[in-house]
Amino acid sequence: MLITKTNYLETLPSFLVFFGIALMLLAVFTAIYVWITPHKEFTLIRAGNAAAATSFAGAVIGFVIPLASVIANSLNIIDMFVWGAIAMVAQIAVFALARWLMPDLLKAIEAGQIAPAATLAAFSLAIGILNAACMTY
Repeated sequence: MLITKTNYLETLPSFLVFFGIALMLLAVFTAIYVWITPHKEFTLIRAGNAAAATSFAGAVIGFVIPLASVIANSLNIIDMFVWGAIAMVAQIAVFALARWLMPDLLKAIEAGQIAPAATLAAFSLAIGILNAACMTY
């Protein structure tokens, strides 16, 4: 392969901007998610509650998958913000739907029951993957 004279770092500023905004969107999603869940995720996770870790991990990954698609397909920063916000709304809706389908979900997660938490994580991942697939142009 012929390598031409190229400045490989010329796109570094764009990378840093997109990566920084992606981290900010992830932080905002995390803050909103732990705010809307009545139990204290991080307290439960620190205490070794695998159910809380499973459900939270599913939500985070379910958000990051479409966010990655958004970044890959964004026309500009505003586009990334708008579609990133849509990905957030989708994940929050999944949590609301799961609570409706499994009324004892929160008690089960607090009690460390993996099955309901894994089901929530699966819903979160499934919606995240579908969301990502729909966010292509």
